Amino acid sequence: MYDFAIIGGGIVGLSTAWQLKKRHPDASIVLLEKEDAVARHQTGRNSGVIHAGIYYTPGSLKATLCREGVDRTIEFCRDNDVPFDQCGKLIVAADESEIDRLDALYERAHDNGLDLELLDDDGLRALEPNVTGVKALLSPRTGIVDYPGMCRAMARLFQADGGELRLGTAVTRLLESESRVEIRTNTGAFLETRYLVACGGLMADRLADMLGAGKGFGIVPYRGEYYRLPEERSNLVRHLIYPVPDPTLPFLGVHITPMIDGSITVGPSALQGWKREGYGKRNVSLRDTLSLLTYSGFWRLSVKHRKAGIREIRDAMSRRRYLRKLTKYCPSLTKKDLLPHPTGVRAMAVDPQGNMIDDFLFAETPRSLHVCNAPSPAATSAIPIGRLICEKIESQ
Repeated sequence: MYDFAIIGGGIVGLSTAWQLKKRHPDASIVLLEKEDAVARHQTGRNSGVIHAGIYYTPGSLKATLCREGVDRTIEFCRDNDVPFDQCGKLIVAADESEIDRLDALYERAHDNGLDLELLDDDGLRALEPNVTGVKALLSPRTGIVDYPGMCRAMARLFQADGGELRLGTAVTRLLESESRVEIRTNTGAFLETRYLVACGGLMADRLADMLGAGKGFGIVPYRGEYYRLPEERSNLVRHLIYPVPDPTLPFLGVHITPMIDGSITVGPSALQGWKREGYGKRNVSLRDTLSLLTYSGFWRLSVKHRKAGIREIRDAMSRRRYLRKLTKYCPSLTKKDLLPHPTGVRAMAVDPQGNMIDDFLFAETPRSLHVCNAPSPAATSAIPIGRLICEKIESQ
């Protein structure tokens, strides 16, 4: 019998476990992760960006937690020798048609309490000679970090304080009673806990369904394909370079990202995924596909955004079309520069009406709390999210 059990060894689950153990040092706490190491899915397969909070609706949980998350992330990295670099980000309007949307972003960033600088084409060229555009926003707070390194550090701190980490342990069944939650796993282990926290990411809806908390949303996976630039192009840019995003979609577009290891990646795309953890060349799961095809929210979402979906498929099928997105603001890139890089899959929570749930979403039962949606900037915001989850548990 544990006092608390956390499911999920991504950055949100680990942040929660580490902080919960700090707040309740005498409690018995176990974290269950189905893989043989932490940060194997969304946390370890993203662009590694510390977001400043530019894009999010003022007053939303995303905006509030992200602003705090930047400071807490950097503080954690300094305290635990995790590499990071606050290199800054440029959002580039490639032509006149994008200026109004860029100006709207500037106003939103101001409403979110951020101090951004508007640059003309000369100012942009002075910072990044290889990038072209008519106007740009400079965000000095944005950075890059080793998120898997953060997770490993959190796991060490959690275990050092007496927490138990069980790797290779997938949850197969949950059963809640008046006094406890019973947990069955693939190892045959039978655990009990007085309180459960599920941070399942791509499997969030399935874990919630096990305890009847999964109503009102379903997870729709989106596959993000990246490329890596050759080593000789590692000095192409010094800042993160982003396009002006489409305000009707939660994706930020194909961007150029200096990584913490010194390489540069470009991406991601936003393709419909047919396998929740599909990172290889064969990326279809019968179970995951049937789950999508029988969910009304998926069909309604697909109809609403069919033009964008078709465009993403075409771009993914052709490196020339993919490259065209990049050469709008970085014309020196060529097809030869696009080398293979690991793929990611993003969990998008969608309601039955086909609306993408754009903010953090939680569901509760008397003895469990489920993180149903933790969209970007969840990694940046992981430490304040973990604190919020601890507070929710304590208030319950």
